[in-house]
Amino acid sequence: MTRLDGKTVLVTGASRGIGRAIACELAAQGAKVALNYQSSDAKAQEVAAQIKQSGGSCILAKANVADPKEARAMVKRVTEELGRLDALVNNAGITRDRSIRKMTDEDWVEVIQTNLNAVFFCTSAAIPVMVDQNFGRIVNISSMNGQAPAFGQANYGASKGGIIAFTKTAALELARFNITVNAIAPGFTMTDMLSKVPDNIQQQILTKIPLNRFAKPEDIAKAATFLIADGDYITGQQINVNGGAYM
Repeated sequence: MTRLDGKTVLVTGASRGIGRAIACELAAQGAKVALNYQSSDAKAQEVAAQIKQSGGSCILAKANVADPKEARAMVKRVTEELGRLDALVNNAGITRDRSIRKMTDEDWVEVIQTNLNAVFFCTSAAIPVMVDQNFGRIVNISSMNGQAPAFGQANYGASKGGIIAFTKTAALELARFNITVNAIAPGFTMTDMLSKVPDNIQQQILTKIPLNRFAKPEDIAKAATFLIADGDYITGQQINVNGGAYM
């Protein structure tokens, strides 16, 4: 028997990067996973095929989680199809990097809407289901840049810092229903976002990481799996997965 046999999980932004790794790891541990994505049908189907080839179970859940109606309808649809919803991983996120002096209103609003507001939309939709079950595990993917400043990321940092604050309040309010809420704050992780950073800048970043390597998406996935499978007495916490870059 695997650690998550019989459990159902919804992962937002699951078609690539950290979300993809989390979805695959949860499926490998026996969970039935709903893969949320917004636009890339091909990438989402690729993740689904990978999970099924490995003996896992999943469904696709296309929706723009930045849209409150779409997000809530998607959570309802997934719950009905899976029969219940044991865990929610709020992972979907975007960047629109510019210095504050050059940042547009659109740059600000798009990032806050996708990275922070979507966490509320999906969580608020999942809460009634989890309350009725008297069980739920919510994991919000924040960032080291929500804890420490990064030039050109005022919008991103605000969204990720907001996730940490939201996590603590949600944990306090939902504990009596046996629902835990935690945040993971990844450091620099080898995803499409980091791969676009020039090699010389990557080398400069590495000098500031005590473990002297970037995270792999699988490192974050292991932390998410732990919180869902084993973190029964952990709530309101932020788990830093950053190689020691921020302590």
